[in-house]
Amino acid sequence: MNHTVSLQQLADKIGATLHLAGNDTADEPIHSLSTLASAGNGQISFLSNSRYRSQLEKTAAQAVILKSEDLSHCQCSALVMDNPYVGFALAAQLLDSTPRSANGISPLAVIAEDVELGENVSIGAHAVIESGVKLADNVQIGPGCFIGQGVSVGANSKLWANVTLYHRVVLGQDCLIQSATVIGADGFGYANDKGRWVKIPQLGTVIIGDRVEVGASSTIDRGALDDTIIGDGVIIDNQCQVAHNVTIGENTAIAGCSVVAGSTNIGRNCTIGGMVAINGHMEICDNVYITGMSMVTKAIDKPGVYSSGMPAIENREWRKNAVTLRNLSTLNQRVKTLEKSHLK
Repeated sequence: MNHTVSLQQLADKIGATLHLAGNDTADEPIHSLSTLASAGNGQISFLSNSRYRSQLEKTAAQAVILKSEDLSHCQCSALVMDNPYVGFALAAQLLDSTPRSANGISPLAVIAEDVELGENVSIGAHAVIESGVKLADNVQIGPGCFIGQGVSVGANSKLWANVTLYHRVVLGQDCLIQSATVIGADGFGYANDKGRWVKIPQLGTVIIGDRVEVGASSTIDRGALDDTIIGDGVIIDNQCQVAHNVTIGENTAIAGCSVVAGSTNIGRNCTIGGMVAINGHMEICDNVYITGMSMVTKAIDKPGVYSSGMPAIENREWRKNAVTLRNLSTLNQRVKTLEKSHLK
């Protein structure tokens, strides 16, 4: 639902100091956010990168969230704070017009008789809520969701349409799960009996902490015996795969299309770029940054930045490098032979 807030209310919300310009007052209404180039009356923008300072000088925004060093370049009202990007995020929350995933309980939802519903729970059409489920206060379950037996969903959590939570999954408070995500499917567990794959039932579950967000079409598998565990404040992008018995520490971020193989433990406050592949049965310590398209095949026990992806180059250069790489072992042997001859 669209609404307005005053400049002063906005400044108080984001922890900024308000500097008025022209005829503006602290009660000036703000109804939405926009870019510096596109903003107009009643809109607020932000500047977190000095490269866009030229746009700041020309913007028609009602006000701009910025750092103190950029204030002299601003012709409109300003909300001054140390981290304007965080200010933008908080302002966006205050002015958020995203609709609810469901309103009230649809008569087309299928809900087992023993389901425990908190206050103000909403369940969309064609959702299926199985026996033993507990939905806490203010939970939103979008249309077409499947909530399996014994699932627990914490207060204020929101599931968009067609999310699947398998049996006994635990989802904490203030979580957001985007459409088509599947949590609690079987992990990839099989034993090989003379060429025949024998399925190992996956008997654990998935336990997700508070304030966790999972993007669209991502998958988090249940554990084989112990549980797959996602810590508080973790954010996982679209189309990611988290395999069975993985643990992810608090406030770690995983970008789109990344995969984590089974029984790997990822520490706290890590950042994993897009299309990263992480091998199984490994330990990654806290405060690790892995750049996009990296392949992690060994444990990481020291905080820092890690990379392995190859940036794109012209095809002609790549083909030359590929030939060199193919001949690398021969070249290496020649160097060793020459070194031995030199030593003699």
